[in-house]
Amino acid sequence: MSIAEPGAFGIQNSSDTVALRVTDTAVIPAQRAPQPEEAAPAPARKPVRDRYLDLLRALALVRVVIYHNFGWTWLPVVFPSMGVMFALAGSLMVRSLKRPAPSVVRGRLRRLLPPMWLFGAVVVPLMLLEGWRPDPSHPNWWWGDLAYWVLPFSEPPFGASLHTFGGHLPSSWAEQICVPLWYLRAYLWYVLLSPLMLKALRKLPWVTLMVPLALAFLLNSGLVDQGGRLMEAATDFTTFGSCWLLGMAHGEGLLRRIPQYIVPSLAPLVLVFGYWWLLRSPVDNPRLGHDLEAVPVAQAIWSFGAVLLLLHLSPSWEQWPKPLERFNGVISLLNSRAVTVYLWHSVALVLTEPLIDPLWSNTFLYQHAQWLLGSRWTPLVVAVPLICLAILLFGWIEDVAAKRSPRLFPYPRRSKGRGRRRVR
Repeated sequence: MSIAEPGAFGIQNSSDTVALRVTDTAVIPAQRAPQPEEAAPAPARKPVRDRYLDLLRALALVRVVIYHNFGWTWLPVVFPSMGVMFALAGSLMVRSLKRPAPSVVRGRLRRLLPPMWLFGAVVVPLMLLEGWRPDPSHPNWWWGDLAYWVLPFSEPPFGASLHTFGGHLPSSWAEQICVPLWYLRAYLWYVLLSPLMLKALRKLPWVTLMVPLALAFLLNSGLVDQGGRLMEAATDFTTFGSCWLLGMAHGEGLLRRIPQYIVPSLAPLVLVFGYWWLLRSPVDNPRLGHDLEAVPVAQAIWSFGAVLLLLHLSPSWEQWPKPLERFNGVISLLNSRAVTVYLWHSVALVLTEPLIDPLWSNTFLYQHAQWLLGSRWTPLVVAVPLICLAILLFGWIEDVAAKRSPRLFPYPRRSKGRGRRRVR
């Protein structure tokens, strides 16, 4: 944001001196140059969204939905969504920290918690309805754990095996739809610790960036007991901590100080090391092969290298390049409803099962479209309208949390004059 400076008007005259200018016919008084106190400041420029970051966030959300539908283990290698999402959040956080830290933390929590509370207001009663009850051996702990649905310092509890709504859902339906909650827990801790992380990053940038990676090696070395809620939170924090810090370094402008050839030379070596670590790790399911998201150290290294490259590119688009203009609506919608899509997409995928199964009873479809009913793409096609329905029903809470006017479906309209030109 630029403000006009007093010296921008050239030579200044005293208040009782009149400048003269010569014309072809006469010498006439010239207009008096404006004094500094008379100069009005230029209007402040509104902050412009970085469309490149919007594109990365939209791609990350799409990749998460596709991965949870297909379970393709190569997808996290092609695009490590979680590392990208944490890096983008870290970049936005550091820009906000130009204001007092307590107000920034409150603002971030206000945007995060209401969507989770609305999610819990729907999911928790359904779990209770289908047989979720206190643990007989530790009933008091069970009631205490419910507080994590209010403040997710640890992952909110859920029923691992419940009734199935008359056989329409698998018994693990609650576990499947609560998968995204770990992200909110990790996000909460990153937000709370960001003021301290930013101070450390400004003082010792490279040391601070490496600390989460070093802790990831330590926690997964076998020397530390991995059991318990604390270790679950610590594992996620160390796995993606360097990505969050990379985002903060990007928002702070620290990455631009690195010589241009350093990142393209270093990042591929980091990626090779991360992939080597993945291949040397034991495989839980030989049929699926090596899964990056099941190996925290490999995921931490790979995500760090990929995010480093993506943020190094960082073209900073104020407007879309022409090939991407057609996707503006979808990308803007996903960014406006990022938390809603992330929380409710698992619900949509779980609900595809009771919607598709009855179609097998249709004689025509059974005889001629078994390939369609059995396709892994069919649940994804059914889930997309359900995700849009979730945006309509629950997405408005993100507007309320951000102190905006609630909108049911914030798909941007085409601006006037941008339609197709008539051919004359």
